Amino acid sequence: MENSEKTEVVLLACGSFNPITNMHLRLFELAKDYMNGTGKYRVIKGIISPVGDAYNKKELIPAHHRVIMAELATRNSKWLEVDTWESLQKDWTETVKVLRHHQEKLEASNCDHSQNSPVLERPGRKRKWTEPRQDSSQKKSLDPKPKDVPKVKLLCGADLLESFGVPNLWKSEDITQILADYGLICITRAGSDAQKFIYESDVLWKHRSNIHLVNEWITNDISSTKIRRALRRGQSIRYLVPELVQEYIEKHNLYSSESDDSDVEVILAPLQRNMTKAKA
Repeated sequence: MENSEKTEVVLLACGSFNPITNMHLRLFELAKDYMNGTGKYRVIKGIISPVGDAYNKKELIPAHHRVIMAELATRNSKWLEVDTWESLQKDWTETVKVLRHHQEKLEASNCDHSQNSPVLERPGRKRKWTEPRQDSSQKKSLDPKPKDVPKVKLLCGADLLESFGVPNLWKSEDITQILADYGLICITRAGSDAQKFIYESDVLWKHRSNIHLVNEWITNDISSTKIRRALRRGQSIRYLVPELVQEYIEKHNLYSSESDDSDVEVILAPLQRNMTKAKA
């Protein structure tokens, strides 16, 4: 299938990235290989969108640190970029709204390109006699063909997929919209049974054609939680995170044991918001 016939895809990963690890970067590579390998899609860009401070997650360091580390991690990438829109929002922003924001940006960019496309100027009077007359079908063929807008899809791990089943963590209408309007690319980890989880959920089963499960054959169990634990214990994290990220963490003394005890009682923003609405 020619590239022009393939659906262009932008991979969007939302999360804490607290800190970003080599595994986060591998998720993008695995998803890109899989989607391109189907012959139906062409991945053109990957976006890392760190969550804002209002998410209220335990041990979550300020967003500006997490954004900078993500930028350092993707400095040498030709197709990955970091977007700060979500991290700069005053209130916690639902994932479906982040997806919508990026899809609308792509649509607006596509319109700008169409409007700025070159227009064939009509020749002046002096040369009009040499201009062959064109019928309407020939004229239409000269018009630039409008390019399809790339589709944003949510890139995640199996843990995010399974979190759809946690009471009050997600609004049911948000889950439906994410699956129906955007779709998921889920990288499965050892020990998770994503297919069984999809089978046992009516809403996931209904939209299963828009859920792409990607097996991670070269297993990698690096996680931000384990990175933070190692740092609290004074252990090395070399080769687990990009070298520039390690240097930044050490320079700013991030994830020290003292900094992790200050927010023990926080309640995750989506739980707080959705539980409040449920009681109202």
